[in-house]
Amino acid sequence: MQAAWVNGISTDQIKVADRGICYGDGVFETIAVVDGRPQLLSQHLSRMRSSLERLGFPEGIESAIESDLALLPFEGDQTLKLIVTRGDGIRGYMPPQEVSATRVVTLTDRVINNDRADRGIATRLCNYRLPLNPALAQLKHLNRLDQVMARNEWHDPNIAEGIMLDSEGFVVEGTMSNLFWLNSATGELQTPLIDRCGVKGVMRDHIISLLQREDIRVVEGRFAPSVLSEASEAFVCNSLIGIWPIIALDRNHYKIGSMTRKLQSILARELD
Repeated sequence: MQAAWVNGISTDQIKVADRGICYGDGVFETIAVVDGRPQLLSQHLSRMRSSLERLGFPEGIESAIESDLALLPFEGDQTLKLIVTRGDGIRGYMPPQEVSATRVVTLTDRVINNDRADRGIATRLCNYRLPLNPALAQLKHLNRLDQVMARNEWHDPNIAEGIMLDSEGFVVEGTMSNLFWLNSATGELQTPLIDRCGVKGVMRDHIISLLQREDIRVVEGRFAPSVLSEASEAFVCNSLIGIWPIIALDRNHYKIGSMTRKLQSILARELD
């Protein structure tokens, strides 16, 4: 079941001249609803507000979204998606001086795949590389063609995720997730720096805050894919899946380690 609202009205239609459709001019957030409660909602709204500011949207949209959310029938396990576009506009790339944003909210039933969280997943290294674009780095903007191109590289149902590099060959993220690993040589938990491309995930930042609270050191940096061969354990994360341990990346194989299990346990308590 999926229900949809546009600007607070129950409908699944928006105008064909909407800049979100024409140019990908907007941002979105995807949020897990567990037992009728949206998870990490304040963090998602904060990222959306920051993203809208960077794209030059007017203030006040967040309050309208909060009004939209107050009307939603949250129950059980669902996926909440929030989309904000720059609204209708005349033909051409130049944004209208008077912006009337379009707010799209969808609510979908969600099936939780605990098997992947328990047993881990196989992954692959993608051939498609993310272009460097610091101006749009970190944002969850509506143009996801980079991820579409990468995800179209494989159709093997046994491979759950692809790991993406940037145009200089550094590890960035998964097609739908962020990536962490434990470097067996240094003993450090490491994750790519998201400053030139990629999405700065809400779950990624939440996990980093949990690590800091637990006095576990995590290093953000630029890493060549060879560092993944030195990892003793690795996992991907996002707001819907939580943490999925990686048991294989092409020819590299990993055990589901104590660090990954500890973080899964902490995260489960945090979001209970």
